[in-house]
Formats: sequence, C-alpha cells, structure tokens
Amino acid sequence: MSTVRKTGGQRPPRATVSVADSAIDLTRLLDVVAAFPRQAICVIGDLVLDEFVSGEISRVSREAPVLILRHRHSEAYPGGAANAVNNLADLGARVFPVGVVGDDEGGRILLDYFRRKRIDVTGIVQSHGWVTTTKTRYLAGWTHTTEQQVLRVDREPPAGLPAKVQEMIERKGRALAPRANAVLISDYGLGAVTPASVRKLRAALVTLDSRYRLLEFRNAGVTAATPNEPELENAYQAHVGTDRSKLDALGERALRDLGLAALAVTRGKDGMAVFERAQPPRHFPIYGSDTPADVTGAGDTVIAVFTLALAAGASYLEAAHLANYAGGIVVMKRRTATVTRAELETALRREATALR
Repeated sequence: MSTVRKTGGQRPPRATVSVADSAIDLTRLLDVVAAFPRQAICVIGDLVLDEFVSGEISRVSREAPVLILRHRHSEAYPGGAANAVNNLADLGARVFPVGVVGDDEGGRILLDYFRRKRIDVTGIVQSHGWVTTTKTRYLAGWTHTTEQQVLRVDREPPAGLPAKVQEMIERKGRALAPRANAVLISDYGLGAVTPASVRKLRAALVTLDSRYRLLEFRNAGVTAATPNEPELENAYQAHVGTDRSKLDALGERALRDLGLAALAVTRGKDGMAVFERAQPPRHFPIYGSDTPADVTGAGDTVIAVFTLALAAGASYLEAAHLANYAGGIVVMKRRTATVTRAELETALRREATALR
C-alpha cells in the first residue's frame, strides 16, 4: 500500500511508499543516491571473469546428439567480486578492489577493463601460476530468437591460494580499508578472503556476501550480510518453502549467530526480507517484473547498492529498499550487467510521480 505525505510551505510534496509497515521517503532515497559519488568502497573478494559465447544453431551433429553452433561473438564482463566493483563504479563511487588474478588472459582482461574505467587496481595481486576463475556460458539461438544458455564451463584454480599470496591480499586489504567509507566482502569460496582476514580489518562498516560459508564469519566484525534464501537454507540445513515463519526464524537466528546489526535476505520473485536488532522482520515485494531476463550477478548488484547506500547514510531498511530497486532493474538486462545511478534515480522519480 502506498501513501502520499505533504509538507508545508513552498516545498514540493514528498512521496512516501509503505514498505513492510514502514514509510520510506522516496525523496530521502534520492538524496542518498545523490551522495553516492562522494563515497569510497573497498571490495575484498574473489575476482571472476564472466564470459559469454553466442552461437547460431546450424544443425545436429552426426557424431553425437548435440547441437552444432556457428560462433557469432564472445563477450567478457567482470564477475563475482569484480562485478560488485563494476556496479560501484557505475554508481559513481570510488572503488578499491582487493583480490587476486592470474598472469593469464582472464586476469589481463579484468585488469584492462578496470583500468579503462579508471578503477584503482593497486590492491589486485597478479599471481604467476594462478588461474583466473572464468565462467564461460555458451548461448544458442536461431536468427531473430532469444538465446538460451546450453552449457557452462568453469575454469578454476586446481589448488588453494598460496599462503604468500593470501598474506599479500591481507596486507593490501588492511592498507586500503581505512581509505574507504565501507568494506564489502565478496566470498565465492576461492580463497581471496577468509573469516580470519576479515577479523583483522579496521573498518566501522563491513558488509558480507558469502556463498558457501556464511556462518564461518561469526563475530568477524561484519555489520550486515545479504545472503539469498537458498544460501541461508544451506547454512542451517533447513527448508523455507512458502512458510514465512521459517524464514523469519532462520533470519533472526543468523542475525544473532553472526553478531550482525542487520541481515537482508533476497528471495528472488518473493522479494526481500530485512532483519534488524530489536525490530520485527520486515518483508517487501520485488521491484519490477517477476519474470527476469537474466539473473546472472544480481546478488553482486544488490550488495553493491546496499553497501553504498549505508555508506551514504541510509538506514538498513532504506539501503535494502534501494538494493531491491537495483536488483529489479539489473535482472531485466542480459549478461552480467550493472545498474547506474541515473537508472536508480529514474526509477525513484517515476514511482514518486505516480504516488503524487
């Protein structure tokens, strides 16, 4: 349900939208977004290259019952923690990425991409012998039809990150974190960041996105986390399904177990749930369509906007609301996409105009 609140004097009326039984001032959110370019964010995590290979279906192979694709083109985008970095840059923030890439083609592509965007890469270690994690998605389609993903091939390091490289990443993280308004931890389980290394950071605001080991960051100095619902379920070996009370119980439990100030759980087409200390759980629906074009990297966009909004002075609920807008925008784009500050402002103004 939406309401409109008017203020006195010559000031134009403010639009407020009711979200989870709380009034969110859309004009206030516009002020937060306007402050994005004044923020600096340090991103520590697993840098990934997302590659997309498009092909036109030509025929079925005689050798095996598989499609033969005639190659059209290939594209590469920052993925994982690198996608969070890319989103922050497109939102206008100053970004300090910290992580590791290999001395290989994937690593060079990521570094060149960041340099073209004038992103500081001094925190990225280029390690000889390390394999830059590359996720290659093969897309097939007919002429004038929508492509479908038919295969994904992941190239990952065959062994764990060498201790010497891990120490270098930790040093760079400790050096760059004090220069930022917030630290974003993006843990894809590839070794660039560990709970122990996060505990050594000196940062007042730390956000976390951990795919496989959420609970290992217990009392690691993390302020807020943004798991999706399956990640929360996997952490506690539980199943939520359509039972919101089960989600509420898991969310409250994770909030306590991790020692967080807030937890924002993304739920796909079911929206988002926000948990805070001394507050009841708050749920709100997704922004935009529930039929996404491509969900690749949407979680990276969510934590990027959530973190940046908190750094700019937003409350946890306001930050989650902005992240919800961003997630709804980015899933309507194809490939590993980003959301821009202009797109967020347009969405907020459109909704404010409709409410008035």
